[in-house]
Amino acid sequence: MLASRLIQLIETHAQSLTREAMQDILTNEHTTSFRQVPKSELEPRVAAIYQNLGKWIGDPSEAAVKEEYEYWGRMRLDQGIPLSEIVYCVTLTKKHLSRFIREHGLVAFAGDRVAPGELVPVELYGIQELNYMVGDFFDKALYFLVCGYEAAAKTSRAAS
Repeated sequence: MLASRLIQLIETHAQSLTREAMQDILTNEHTTSFRQVPKSELEPRVAAIYQNLGKWIGDPSEAAVKEEYEYWGRMRLDQGIPLSEIVYCVTLTKKHLSRFIREHGLVAFAGDRVAPGELVPVELYGIQELNYMVGDFFDKALYFLVCGYEAAAKTSRAAS
């Protein structure tokens, strides 16, 4: 993969990405219900996205993504989080990752300024390829998250 060094950089900086995303999730007007989710439970979930990015986008099997995100959807229903806020939370997490890729995936001729130790020169194709794979992962994750949420909602309605 052309952008494998950039994926490694993302995984290395997962802690700072997580911190930024958590700050956004917990203060954003579109994700107010997440303030009731214990930070000790939410933060590891957000961190796992960044820490395991290579695994998520490098594994052709959807089974791990399906299992993880269906579980996340069920948990959020149990916590009373509206589906719209869950979708927005995933969108914010992706936004922070996209910004990181833009800032650190330097196209050789762009002349962007990045800290010397953080510079990862990748061809434009590599950036496009990585953005496609990240987008595909987030699409799958969101789909399975909604499936888990809907399955839990159906089960809770049947139990009522």
